[in-house]
Amino acid sequence: MAYRDLVRGWHEGILAMDKGDWDSALKIFSSIEEPSSRIYFNLGCVHLLTGNLEGALQAFDKTVTKDNHLAIGFFQRGFVCLQLEMYEEALYDFGMALTHLRNNPFIDYKQLGLRHVLCAWEVLYNTAAVQCQLGLWQEARITLEEAIRQRPEGRTTSLDVALEWVQNHLFLEPIHVPLGEFFRPRKEEVEQLDSKDFLGKPKVRHPTLQKGQSYCKNVSMGP
Repeated sequence: MAYRDLVRGWHEGILAMDKGDWDSALKIFSSIEEPSSRIYFNLGCVHLLTGNLEGALQAFDKTVTKDNHLAIGFFQRGFVCLQLEMYEEALYDFGMALTHLRNNPFIDYKQLGLRHVLCAWEVLYNTAAVQCQLGLWQEARITLEEAIRQRPEGRTTSLDVALEWVQNHLFLEPIHVPLGEFFRPRKEEVEQLDSKDFLGKPKVRHPTLQKGQSYCKNVSMGP
């Protein structure tokens, strides 16, 4: 599939998602030939919106297969595994997400088209949520303490509460990318969809012009 066609299908899928037309979005994204990891990610998010956890799992499987360095893909798949009570798999995915953060406190995916910042403390928090489900309360406490150290100063209130919950052997509610946030094609690519020069066809310059000059017909000003 030509990249122009991929962008067109991607954009049409996003328009359907913005309207809440999940069936159309799924149909459009599924019809794209050789979809990228970001397209598969969007499919997984639509399945989450419709409550189809198995479909979401399959889509996020393909997301990280296409791009095995995409931390946000492992993060989302870990969330789905946790919902499906696949706890060992969830631990693996959150571990991979943390690995691909490469010791950075966060990754901002805005340049790739996703309006979301994945933070290390979020990955650690979800890891602790899995550890609670496995009855590993001491490990969960240690993980949350690390999350508190990595969260920006003055913004640890919710994690302090989570730590109290763990100390009282109460389960944590995992977090995920906000519903309604998807990878979107670049605005410039969408605007160029109907441009004749989208594929980079050279524009013809008048042979008598020098660089920086413009061409116009001679107009007689006299009789």
